[in-house]
Amino acid sequence: MVSQRLVIKNESGLHARPAGILAQAAMKCNSDVWIMLGEKKVQVKSILNLMAAGIKCGTEIELQCEGETEAEDLKTLAELIESGLGE
Repeated sequence: MVSQRLVIKNESGLHARPAGILAQAAMKCNSDVWIMLGEKKVQVKSILNLMAAGIKCGTEIELQCEGETEAEDLKTLAELIESGLGE
């Protein structure tokens, strides 16, 4: 498993549009992908789970990937989050 700490930069947090972009990108990954919020573990491949987590702007998350392409998947998703998820 690999992980990286990131800060959500989107002004409105992970609302429907950025959550959808992140979930769609994660679904293309061969790894299992989670976001850790303290003790809470959120499955990234589910837009509903992402939205229900209520991740706001400025929140520090830990993105985790586990699987055969975990390093590549982590890099791809981290870059997407750091770019603002299309906003």
